[in-house]
Amino acid sequence: MSKKLSGTEYTPLYFLAALGNGGLAVSFFLYPMFMVKHPGNPMATFDHIFPVISEGNILVSTLLLLALGCILFFAYNHFRLLVWNLKEYNAYKKTTGYQDLRSSNAEVSLMAIPLTLAMSINVSFILGAVFVPGLWNYVEYLFPFAVLGFLAVGVYALNIFIRYFTRILAHGRFDFGKNNNLSQLIAVFAFSMISVGLAAPAAMSHTLAISVSATFTSIFFASVAVTLAMITLVLGFKSILRYGIDQQSSPTIWVIIPIITVLGIAFVRLTMGVYHNLLHKNPEPAGLFVMLSALLSVQIIFGLIGYFLLKQNRYFADFVHGEKQSAGSYTLICPGVAFFVLGMFFISWGLVETHILNIFSPVYFVILAPFVLIQFKTIRTLFKLNKKLLPKYGAAGPLVPAAKTRA
Repeated sequence: MSKKLSGTEYTPLYFLAALGNGGLAVSFFLYPMFMVKHPGNPMATFDHIFPVISEGNILVSTLLLLALGCILFFAYNHFRLLVWNLKEYNAYKKTTGYQDLRSSNAEVSLMAIPLTLAMSINVSFILGAVFVPGLWNYVEYLFPFAVLGFLAVGVYALNIFIRYFTRILAHGRFDFGKNNNLSQLIAVFAFSMISVGLAAPAAMSHTLAISVSATFTSIFFASVAVTLAMITLVLGFKSILRYGIDQQSSPTIWVIIPIITVLGIAFVRLTMGVYHNLLHKNPEPAGLFVMLSALLSVQIIFGLIGYFLLKQNRYFADFVHGEKQSAGSYTLICPGVAFFVLGMFFISWGLVETHILNIFSPVYFVILAPFVLIQFKTIRTLFKLNKKLLPKYGAAGPLVPAAKTRA
């Protein structure tokens, strides 16, 4: 059983631990997604993957089984940490710390909850597609429930954010001195995750009503995310340039990376849905190459700036390898996952589909290698943070998180 925490020990940013595990589960799905042929289907399913495992050579079968095992491992830890967080959050709401949170800049950290719930729907969808034989034959019946699920999370996210944002607008109590980070982008991340989730049925459903309604609502949440991104980036960088970035919150400089990934994938999916269901033709791969190249370029520059910043202000030395503890350190996980995910889309849609690159060629694996390296360095960081922040993390689940963090 998981041990209960006192209100002073818990923070909603612990939801990011569940989020990171969910993201890693999704990342391992991309290996069979882009490397196993699935003609006539938008994604690889049980019926495509397991015949390759049973009939393929030993190396291919072993690698696919390893990927599927990683999906199960990280999905299990995602849901275990999600349940634990929901229990702790319900207890936390009864504390004075929660009331203080609701009257400060840190109230935006509550957006980690709908962000993680949206990821849970994505993980569930992948588990069903990959491990349930023949499920894709009934997927049109499942899409309406997926749309309703994401819309429910979206309404929950809007409820949290509108209360927070209108409080600031009405009373003007936003603390710019404590905004010397990009933690406000967690709201943008949440709305982007909801958008990309809705973009899946928009692209994959052959029922016009489902596709169009999912397309509109996906565009709605993407528009909210982009609008908020422009505001929060300007305000965040203004405070950072004036006060210098807060060391404890400095990993938020990388939050733009997962936002770019989920909005980029949403755009790819929405493009597919519009072309297939409304224009009745295939999109031009060259356009996707240009768009994915631009997005990946922005991720690279923010990745480099963030890396040298976190090295210079000793964040890695103090909060990852040292004795300082912060639940916000889990912010480091999603950028690594997101860079790998967008990299896979860039290679597959930007290079392979445009016939710039042949799949499984030597150059293909050379280009893939740095993305895989980032994925595994991210996993190593996650395990290190679990050991540091959840010191009794084991078979019975995570127990005693160590410290609160500033948002």
